[in-house]
Amino acid sequence: MMAGSAATGLATGGLVAALSSTTLGTPASAIGGTALATAAAGGVSAAVGPAHSGPEAAASMGGSFFENLAASDIYKTTKVEDISGSFRWAPFLALQKSDSFLTMLLLLSKYRMKSLPVVDLGEGKIDNIITQSSVVHILAECVGLHWFENWGTKKLFELGLPIMKPSKLVKVSEEEPVLKAFQLMRAKGVGGIPVVEEGGRKAVGNISIRDVQYLLTAPEIYKDYRSITAKNFLTAVRKHLELHEETSPMLLGVITCKRDDTIKDVILRLDSHKIHRIYVVDEEENVEGVITLRDIISKLVHEPRHYFGDFFDGVVPLPQNSRV
Repeated sequence: MMAGSAATGLATGGLVAALSSTTLGTPASAIGGTALATAAAGGVSAAVGPAHSGPEAAASMGGSFFENLAASDIYKTTKVEDISGSFRWAPFLALQKSDSFLTMLLLLSKYRMKSLPVVDLGEGKIDNIITQSSVVHILAECVGLHWFENWGTKKLFELGLPIMKPSKLVKVSEEEPVLKAFQLMRAKGVGGIPVVEEGGRKAVGNISIRDVQYLLTAPEIYKDYRSITAKNFLTAVRKHLELHEETSPMLLGVITCKRDDTIKDVILRLDSHKIHRIYVVDEEENVEGVITLRDIISKLVHEPRHYFGDFFDGVVPLPQNSRV
């Protein structure tokens, strides 16, 4: 989880499901729990018993959900093959070196893959892994090239960014429980959401699905996991990071841009801060949209008719902006 691997989304999603099961009495399977989520929920039950939840569970676990989960039998006996089918493609959707750049960009944008292993079928091994972040880094390295400067000077609104309408933006109020933020991310299928001020639209922070690790591994945060607000969670995590001298985008605050910024400026900002999304704000700093790495990559490519044949038909549900 700390390394930000391709499996992070699965692991954190499962643990969010387990937390929901423990705190709200919601079965992990009812909110899309995977085998890992079920294992996580089982680990909780085995550790603290079905009658314990919320603060009582936190106390009986010694303040660390993850440590207790890792010590449970079901966690130790669950194998990779038991959860591999939980991915959209099992075990993964891969590229070969002979595949085109267009294929790679389409899979990372329109077909919603976050990372793509490059395999050598002859050797039966993975040569490399291409991520959305690596593609945006490549774009940042193209500064100065004629084609990039010609495209990069376009303003966001000229490229149709942000794609999502303001009314569709998923966000959480700073006074709402942080668990709601993680539940919203899992339910809506997004990797992060802004934390906005109470009664307003100004962003005071950003919470990523990966930040659930702090809820599970930091005892000083976990002991109040059921009641801690999004605002207090942000403050607690920042203190935790400073105390342990760790680096994290959360220490940067909220990274924003405006609709009349250029796509080049946004790419350089995303790459330099190593973040996956940037929030679009108006003149009063109110959040009115979000731009993700996927959104940027999608503006580079157009899928030729029948490019993948019927390979994806009825398998990968496309976002509304991808449908013709």
